[in-house]
Parts: sequence; structure tokens; C-alpha cells
Amino acid sequence: MTEQRIDLGLTSNPAAGGGCGDGCRCGHGSAASTPTVPADAASTAVLRVEGMTCEHCVRAVTEELDAIEGVTVIGVDLRVGDASLVRITGAAEDDALTAAIDEAGYTRVG
Repeated sequence: MTEQRIDLGLTSNPAAGGGCGDGCRCGHGSAASTPTVPADAASTAVLRVEGMTCEHCVRAVTEELDAIEGVTVIGVDLRVGDASLVRITGAAEDDALTAAIDEAGYTRVG
């Protein structure tokens, strides 16, 4: 497997709230721009997911998606108070991705 790295433009911003949300004080927080996906990355999908507020949420979604055959790379841009962006590279059915996000307890939007 060849790893492809995409700069998501993430910046940590703990001063904006002191945590990632829901009373969490882990120090995470982000103000990020929409990731740029290269035009030649035809097998990369960026999904919007609501309800994620901390690293535990990221792990739950990542574990469910990782169990899908064909998924090779998963990246998450956690956006507290907005839909988080989940980048998936590989060959997986769209319905399977949505079902995995639902199984983790979150909602795919858009």
C-alpha cells in the first residue's frame, strides 16, 4: 500500500474553548479549512459527519471504517460545532461507508 498524504490545513486552537466540546478538556480544538484532494485521487472520498466532538469520536468512526474491506487510508478533520470531514481512500461501497458511520453512532450528512 502506498501512503498518500494530503495537507488538511489543521491548526490547534485550544484558546477558542479550552477543549473539544461536551465538557471535554483534552485541549483539542481546531479551526481548519476544507481539505484539498488532488484531482488524480479518484479513489478518495471526503464525507461530512455530524456529532463528533473529541478524539474518542474519531477513534469510534475510524475503527468502524477500518473494518470495511477495501478501505486503505482514513483521515479525520475534527470540527467541533460543525460537520467533521472524514477522508477515505480505497475501494469501498458508499452504502458501506454510511452504514459504518451510523454503526459508530454518528450521522453522515450532505
